[in-house]
Order: sequence, then structure tokens, then C-alpha cells
Amino acid sequence: MDAKSHRPNRCQALRSTPHRPARCLPLRDPLRAPTMQTTLSQTAFTAPCTASRAQCRARSVVVCRAQQQGPAQALQRKAAAAAAAVLLSASPLSGAALAGEFDLLAEGTPTSYILDDASVLNKTTKKTVTDQLKALEAATGYHLEVATVRRLEFENDTFAFGDKLIGKWYKGEAKDKSGILLVVSAGKDGALTGGAAFMSALGDDIIDSVVGENIPILTGEEKYNESVTSSVSRVVARLSGKEDPGPPIRQDNERKRTYKTKAETEAKKPVTATIVLTLLFISVAVPMLQYWGYTQEK
Repeated sequence: MDAKSHRPNRCQALRSTPHRPARCLPLRDPLRAPTMQTTLSQTAFTAPCTASRAQCRARSVVVCRAQQQGPAQALQRKAAAAAAAVLLSASPLSGAALAGEFDLLAEGTPTSYILDDASVLNKTTKKTVTDQLKALEAATGYHLEVATVRRLEFENDTFAFGDKLIGKWYKGEAKDKSGILLVVSAGKDGALTGGAAFMSALGDDIIDSVVGENIPILTGEEKYNESVTSSVSRVVARLSGKEDPGPPIRQDNERKRTYKTKAETEAKKPVTATIVLTLLFISVAVPMLQYWGYTQEK
């Protein structure tokens, strides 16, 4: 018997060592060159094997499949994270939904004529109102600031909150001729207030009409842009000495009933009973007459 026949194979050599448990190596792809990452991964996932060679191969295949699924699972996790970020950015708790009085109080003296903190005004409205208020300030010296906020969390009185903003933004003579038109989108209300000269020139009738008609009527119909433009037009007309365009007309949203009252139902009951009894008599009498005629012929 030659020396080659006494040479043990690889698995026999591993099993024949009494002080070291047998270890089986994962399968290798003969068409794929080994890399450092593959070698490290295989070494990390190599496990003791006391079973047959077939069981070692099956375990190696499972390990390789688990390694191949890693990038796909990572890609799925990234896609799920991106989808969650999109939903969070579009959720009602982001951006305009968190707008409150602290956002406006944190602002310094405004450099523009509109602070749309509730994000309810479009670009056309902003440009139109800005042009009107810029022309008003150049002609009369009165400055009106338009501010929108989603809700008031701590200050329930819109006029008190408006006075806070005016006192924080303007001092001295600038405050005397400055005013603010405040619109609260969630509460469907607002305020029109300002310095002493501004309020005196505007008049209580315009202030009450704007706050009691323009703002609640149009915001109640979700027409925030029209609410601001119509209110600003009335203020500009009064401070410029022009004719007041007037408040909006409240639409009649009375719902018509589609059901009958109890009196109407009671009035039609006799007619209905008569019709039912007549049909019942016909359904009974006609077959009897037909049967009688049939038997008389025979």
C-alpha cells in the first residue's frame, strides 16, 4: 500500500484530532476570486461542525444567502426612512400646523408688509396687498402690517395679542401711525388694531365691520386670501379718504329639508290606506271571478 493511500483526506484530518473539534469551511465559488471582505465574512460565520460533510455544506449555503440579503435589506430600510420623512414633512404637525403666537413674537420689526405665519396666502395676494400698503404708506404715512397665525395658544384675545405685537415692533412716533391686521385661521377670527393716530383715522365703524364681517364671513368659507384683500382694501380706502367698498355679503347656506313632516305624513295616510285596500280587493276578487267564469263554461 503506497503513501498516498495512507494520506487522510481533509475532513478525516479535521475529525481525527482528539483535542480540537472539527470545523468545516463554507463553500467557495470556483468562478469567483476570493476577496478580503469575503474571507473575513466566511471566517466570522465559520461554525463548529460535528455532523457529516453534507450538513456542513448546507450550513455554508445558508450563511452565504444571509450575507447576500444584507444590501437588499439595507436598501429597504433606507426607502422606509425616506418615506417616513416625506410623511412627517406632510403631516399636520409640521410647518404651518405649529405656527403660533410665539413665532410672531419672536420676529423683529418686520421689513415687509405681510407675515404669513399660517401659510394661507398665495403669491398673488401677497403682491397685491404689498403694493397697496406700500402706496398707502408713501401717500399718508400710515403703516399697516398684515399677519396670519394658525391659532393662539396662550392669548385668547386677538386684540390684546395685536397690541403686544405693535408694542414690540414699533416705538414712539412709528407706533402712533402703525397698525396690524391679524387673521387667526383656525379660530376664523382676527383683529384690527394699532397706534392712537391710526385708530383715530380709521374709525370704530370700519374696525368693527372688518373684524365682525370681512374676517369671520370669508374665513368661515375658507377664503383666507379674499378675507385679507377685502379687509386691506377697506382700510386703504378709509385712510386715503376714498369711498368704503363695504363688507362682503353673507351667503345663505340654509339647508332645505328632504323629508316630510309629521303633519304632511298624517294628511296622506287616508289616501294611502284607500289605495292599499283597493289593490287588495282587486287581487282577491279578480281571481275568484275568473274561476267562476271558467266553471260556468264547463
